[in-house]
Amino acid sequence: MEMSVTAGGPGMSAHRQRSVKRRRWGGLRQQWKLLGLFEIDQEHEFYSLTCMMKEGLAAAIQSTVDNAPTNELSDDDFTLEVTQIHKDFTMETFAGPVFASLRGSLGMTEQEYQQSLCSENCYLQFISNSKSKADFFLTNDKRFFLKTQNKREIKFLLANLKIYMEHLRKYPHSLLVKFLGVHRIQIPRRRKKYFIVMQSVFYPDDRIHARYDIKGCEVSRWTEPAPEGSQIIVVLKDLNFEGQFITLDQQRPWLLRQVEIDTHFLRRLNVLDYSLLLAHQPLHHDERHQGLSFATLIMRTKKSVNPGSSPVHASVAAVPGAVLEDDSTLPLSETDSGLKLPHVRGASSCGSLQTCREHARPGSDTAELPDFKTQNRRLLPNLKNPLHVIDGPEQRYFIGIIDIFTVYSFKKRLEHLWKRLRHPSRSFSTVSPQTYCLRLCQWVQDHTK
Repeated sequence: MEMSVTAGGPGMSAHRQRSVKRRRWGGLRQQWKLLGLFEIDQEHEFYSLTCMMKEGLAAAIQSTVDNAPTNELSDDDFTLEVTQIHKDFTMETFAGPVFASLRGSLGMTEQEYQQSLCSENCYLQFISNSKSKADFFLTNDKRFFLKTQNKREIKFLLANLKIYMEHLRKYPHSLLVKFLGVHRIQIPRRRKKYFIVMQSVFYPDDRIHARYDIKGCEVSRWTEPAPEGSQIIVVLKDLNFEGQFITLDQQRPWLLRQVEIDTHFLRRLNVLDYSLLLAHQPLHHDERHQGLSFATLIMRTKKSVNPGSSPVHASVAAVPGAVLEDDSTLPLSETDSGLKLPHVRGASSCGSLQTCREHARPGSDTAELPDFKTQNRRLLPNLKNPLHVIDGPEQRYFIGIIDIFTVYSFKKRLEHLWKRLRHPSRSFSTVSPQTYCLRLCQWVQDHTK
């Protein structure tokens, strides 16, 4: 055998190389086949679990419908746990009134929430190129994500739920992912599963051209794109985006400011490794050149200030999203942040809202506009997912901040030291929350115009 291999010479070597390439390509094709959305039908391994999740969610949401939460959220609401026993499983719902309040502030009725999560249509399983060990499910209409989480992550979210809600109250147009429910399902002879329900940043996704997961660094931040013309969904990363820009023109100052506000909040929570989700699709000709009538302007302004588009604390009555006078959590100033971020002035959103204030009749809703500059509000688009959609001159962008559960623990500090040794001259994700925050802000500043 040794002689025959040697006798093959360069020809055999070339044959081997071709074989290795074929195996690699075959493996890559198999990997691609496992990326994207798959309907969870009766043959799927998660069919039984998702049926139970639907049944449990239907009962949990119905309980909210039958016992509508009061306007005032109490401290007990944030620690409330409700257990409902079903035939084959038990479902626990955490802080139900708080999440119901948030759903209402987003303009979402409990009936439509229930219809989307509990319809007869199968859930979709989303398999991504992420390193996460979590299971991802999507409602059939792709409006809501359901994601399994470990107990530590759930405890972290519930422990910080009050300040998360406060942040959304102070900054109603925040880009942070909107958590809509936290649950635990217990099936006999199986481990308990915790899962969260979130609003999808990429909704509606009918025309989305490309999706990115951005962390502002370079180590392990390249993903092999799907073959051209493929229907496979691949979430690309930082290095895939190099050479491109988020072109917003007048809305750029708003985005820079909001990313700074949200990442500063996450820095206060001592978290890192969160992602800026980004997707884009080309605007149709009529979307690029549509005239903004006064009636449309009034409608969009109301959408931008009323409870149906602004996540606010339910106890705030007069003006949704009003800011308390004690604003101790204002984000970094230009000096503190190390970034020269432009202020929101001359932006179309502010100008348009001011125009509406000037033309509003006394006593009308728009006459009581909140301080939109302090809260960094913008003129929201008249779309289904306005808080995460921003239109530029040529492209529509979907932008949100997700995965906010990784605390800078002792283990992460050790990981940081190890990566510094392994990648001495390259940027990686495991850095201090302050560095992570500033670096992501800098990435957005460098990649927008």
